[in-house]
Amino acid sequence: MHIITKKRLDEFWVVHPESKQALTNWFKAAKKAEWKSLADTKLDFSHAELVGKCIVFNLGGNNYRLIVKIKFRSRVIFVRFVLTHAQYSRNRWKTDCI
Repeated sequence: MHIITKKRLDEFWVVHPESKQALTNWFKAAKKAEWKSLADTKLDFSHAELVGKCIVFNLGGNNYRLIVKIKFRSRVIFVRFVLTHAQYSRNRWKTDCI
């Protein structure tokens, strides 16, 4: 899969260094993946959940949420948000996923 953009992950772990390992693990797995559907994604990340047009990954033992849009046909992942659990709970990100 082609991931646009890793920069959001980098920026997040500068502020939250404890998230780096979880985000790095996700990035490596997603880059190698050949997901054709949400079902394929769930084989690698069983907690992945479809919310509107976005897929939400629960990372770092429920501490972080990675919100992406995936174009399965073109094999592109658009990183929309990386949030702490508290930021995610505010639901401000949802307007991008409607």
